[in-house]
Amino acid sequence: MKALTRLAALLLVAVLPGAVCSADPPEAAAETAALTWLKLVDAGDYAQSWATAAELFRNRIGRDAWVSRVSGVREPLGAVKSRELQSARFEHSLPGAPDGEYVIVQYASRFEHKAEALETVVPVKDTDGHWHVSGYFLK
Repeated sequence: MKALTRLAALLLVAVLPGAVCSADPPEAAAETAALTWLKLVDAGDYAQSWATAAELFRNRIGRDAWVSRVSGVREPLGAVKSRELQSARFEHSLPGAPDGEYVIVQYASRFEHKAEALETVVPVKDTDGHWHVSGYFLK
């Protein structure tokens, strides 16, 4: 009977690892947030991308200024053709930002009118406990 109980416990650990193991690494959750946010930007829904961004982001740039700035950069590039994850690095401290939980996510991207670009998206674990984008840079 003890052997059967141990086997059942091992099966539960194998089938339900989240119940025993810690949550996904912050990089995975942050990348999911980055991709969700990028879909808004890709669709030209710049106002919604601002609304769903981190509090830090919204406090640094107003909605209208963000819409103007991002549309001026993204629209000339045309549609996204591909986006490939290059790296995701966890950081506690970034220049010009308060200490916190950040992930710097970089993508090698191709657009309709730009063959090679590097997109950097910086999600932060926000005051609501969820990951939201605090920065976006395009080279």
